[in-house]
Amino acid sequence: MKNEHYRPRICDSLLQRKLRTSGAVLITGPKWCGKTWTALNAANSVLYMQDTDRRASYMKLAQTTPSLLLRGDQPRLIDEWQTATVLWDTVRYAVDKDPKKGQFILTGSVVVDDEDNEDPSKRMEHTGTGRISRLKMRPMSLFESGESNGTVSLKALFEGSAKVESVSSLTIEDLAYAICRGGWPATVDMDREDALDVAYDYYTAVVERDASAVDKSQKDPDRMRSILKSLARNISTMTTDRTIIGDVRANDVSMTDKTLEIYLRALRKLFVVEDIKAWQPSLRSKTGIRTSDKRQFVDPSIAVAALGINPEAIIEDFNYFGFLFESLCTRDLRVYSEPLRGTVRHYHDNNGLEADLIISLDNGKWAAVEVKLGSREIEEGSENLKKLASNIDTERFPVPSFLMVLTGGEFAYRRDDGVFVVPIGCLKD
Repeated sequence: MKNEHYRPRICDSLLQRKLRTSGAVLITGPKWCGKTWTALNAANSVLYMQDTDRRASYMKLAQTTPSLLLRGDQPRLIDEWQTATVLWDTVRYAVDKDPKKGQFILTGSVVVDDEDNEDPSKRMEHTGTGRISRLKMRPMSLFESGESNGTVSLKALFEGSAKVESVSSLTIEDLAYAICRGGWPATVDMDREDALDVAYDYYTAVVERDASAVDKSQKDPDRMRSILKSLARNISTMTTDRTIIGDVRANDVSMTDKTLEIYLRALRKLFVVEDIKAWQPSLRSKTGIRTSDKRQFVDPSIAVAALGINPEAIIEDFNYFGFLFESLCTRDLRVYSEPLRGTVRHYHDNNGLEADLIISLDNGKWAAVEVKLGSREIEEGSENLKKLASNIDTERFPVPSFLMVLTGGEFAYRRDDGVFVVPIGCLKD
């Protein structure tokens, strides 16, 4: 079901690989990130479970003969499958009966948790392990949206490429706009002013409808707004729950630890927040490593929408701009590292030494990244990275594949000390 207007995504090759090795593939991720478009690009038939004209019929079939919903040319896409959770076990059983690869693609915008299903008879009987492979999508990176020229490859850096010479055309104004617009595929070809409305519409839908619908538990919109605003103000930091609660209590004295966890759980299930876990390597010294997560959204535009600010306001507050820029870089590095089977973490020890982001691959390779919006901070970032590398116990842990300062600047190059300086406008997978 190819679409000539489809804009290629980095996960396209991952989806094809998983279809070659699994009977079914589940694509998860936040709403509006392009899951359906990507799945349609690989599918030969589709079942839209949220089609309002046919939903009642589909639900009746799901209750009586769900296997009928699987009929169609393969790979068959079942869009928003969680509308009828019985489809999970139906797909799993179909794959059990016929071991052929690439039969089904499922998409879902929420994490399905059987604990939320009050009817035990409707709970999923099997995790799908060995039958249904998983693929996580996020909003578009700057390379996917065509704003990064992609002249520096993350894969090549991990493979030992030492030549980095390029120039980014992105200005500070361009980066501020990209942060506010976000990586939502529908915005890429929109008028610039119209595109800025999309993130706010997404934020509004989360606050007023999705957060309550995800676990069928009513959430107060004003309280959710307060929580999201606090998370936005503390983006890219290790701010504690106590700080978030303190912020919310300024307008809501009834806020409790338990309530915050309920609201954060809903945001996690919707893939709205995606905090960064701490990286814990073997060190030469006995320095303690902080294990707190770093606060992060799946896309920086959500923070901007929560605070009601625009590109001009971001540029005026250059300090906060830096935290939002780190959020943008986090999103892109998560997208770029996915084909490498990599995860993005952060490092911070009790002596104050930190690395904004650590890219850790399943094969043991790793790289440390400092995010610096301005060129004047490159020296500081490079020194931090070298100090971290020297603290690693290389008898028990591998040396870093590379050290990189990721910037909002113009030039990509390799410093004399071996540290790479790379503008986000040059990077790709």
